[in-house]
Amino acid sequence: MTAGALLPWRQGLAYGLLGLPLAFVALPLYVLLPNHYAREFGMPLATLGGVLLAARLFDAVSDPLLGRWADRLFERSPLAVLSTGAVSAVVLAVGLTALFFPKVQGQGALAAWALVCLLVTYLAYSQLGIAHQSWGARLGGDELQRSRIVAWREGAALVGVVLASVLPALLGLPVMLGVFAAALVLGWLAWLRAPRPAPVAPHATVRADLWRPWTRPAFRRLLAVFVLNGIASAVPATLVLFFIQDRLQAPPGQEPMFLAAYFLCAALSIPLWLRAVARWGLARTWLGGMLLAVAVFGWTAGLGMGDSMPFLAVCALSGVALGTDLALPGALLAGVVAAEGDSGRHEGAYFGWWNFATKLNLALAAGLALPLLDALGYTPGTRSAEGLQTLGLAYAVLPCALKLVAAAALYFLILRQSPLAAAIPSLQGKP
Repeated sequence: MTAGALLPWRQGLAYGLLGLPLAFVALPLYVLLPNHYAREFGMPLATLGGVLLAARLFDAVSDPLLGRWADRLFERSPLAVLSTGAVSAVVLAVGLTALFFPKVQGQGALAAWALVCLLVTYLAYSQLGIAHQSWGARLGGDELQRSRIVAWREGAALVGVVLASVLPALLGLPVMLGVFAAALVLGWLAWLRAPRPAPVAPHATVRADLWRPWTRPAFRRLLAVFVLNGIASAVPATLVLFFIQDRLQAPPGQEPMFLAAYFLCAALSIPLWLRAVARWGLARTWLGGMLLAVAVFGWTAGLGMGDSMPFLAVCALSGVALGTDLALPGALLAGVVAAEGDSGRHEGAYFGWWNFATKLNLALAAGLALPLLDALGYTPGTRSAEGLQTLGLAYAVLPCALKLVAAAALYFLILRQSPLAAAIPSLQGKP
């Protein structure tokens, strides 16, 4: 695809539709599952945090290797990528079902079951996601075109997240899993009709390609910002249901409303953020989204029992800010790949390490935040003032502080780095 060509909407939808089931499964894995095992099966938070930390660390470590494998599949042909993705899709559907409907009893057996199922599910999910991200990056284009390609994927992803947030409460887990399986089939079939990257010849050694992104200063700087911002988002994602149920003491029927408002507003905001990108560039627009997130989310620290409507407003405004986190970092990474001359050859390696950072954030959020809350006196269902205060600080104050650190890193490591700006024009706004 040439730099000036625009991706027709049918091709954009064909590529992006797989983002719906991939995001659909992400919400059960990272948001619903911890709460489900704690409340339905009585798994202690310390045990649950240990299981999630181990599984997510394994998932994170495997991503760079899966990214390198994706590059090898692209060397063979796009059909090899699609065929491998079909196998991963089947494993993913089976693994997710086994996670939510365990066939064992007893805390020890349940923890082992959850760990094994998580490992299998994460591997399939990661392989499919990295291949799909790499495919989009290999389509190329200028800064606006890359942001549109990512926006198609992330826009469909937000629809998937909204569905996953409302279906369990409205129709139950079996229906949610059935809809997910159907969406996975439709997404893969649409992927067959998506525009295909140009084939490339085999190249360098596995070891050289695996570590290649780390030799690029631009990648290291961008990844540092991404990690800081990701930790700020991972902590509230892990704790949101605990906050709603115990701090707000909201009725169970309101949980889908909060999640749906958050993700729906994120989806609706993406076209507006793309207009901002056309005027200010990717990095400046992302910085604006970070500052907006802090300005609106900090109010949750003062919310308590019965504050459902104010929290709904916070969810909606935070969702608007989320639009930048979803649509812009991936486009920035695609710009780094292009600027370094690695387009069409090493996208899998870059996105493998990128996803490694994402999974590491989620692992640390669950593996550290949950045991820490347990140690500081919070348990699910608590009504003690001390426990609820601890939950509020962890859910609201800590993420805002981390987000401000991420915003400062974006400003000083990217926007103020003139050598980086000269090497990578796509990281700067338009003059």
